[in-house]
Amino acid sequence: MNEEQLIAAARQAALKAYAPYSGFSVGCAIESVDGEVATGVNVENACYRLGVCAEQSALSAAHLAFGLAKVARIAVAGGDGSADSLAGAIVCTPCGGCRQAIYEAYCLSARDIEIICSSGDGATVERHSISTLIPHGFGPANLEDAV
Repeated sequence: MNEEQLIAAARQAALKAYAPYSGFSVGCAIESVDGEVATGVNVENACYRLGVCAEQSALSAAHLAFGLAKVARIAVAGGDGSADSLAGAIVCTPCGGCRQAIYEAYCLSARDIEIICSSGDGATVERHSISTLIPHGFGPANLEDAV
């Protein structure tokens, strides 16, 4: 799968988001080292803190499909999903909590996971690695002194 196809999968997934409160639909597509793809969307809740981010949703699906240690790259897109295609000019990047969750996959895989961040309309794309988005992440190694 090329980068454009992975972004398209994230943008298409965003159209299935449940975002009645924010109106901001987010989709995430995760590709494994073997080329498998898992997707996820944000799912909001009237009790706001119980919502689920698209990246968290996709990471859960990826874990079930091929395991977190096989995550190779991630595409995220977000914007107005109220029409037939995702819209919006602002690039969507993972929130802090999602960066931490992606960092866990990085720790398991020993691979600096590429994160492709797209605007809703797909016109603007930024490329990051998880090590640049969360340079001093907290991972399993930080727990080595725990009893």
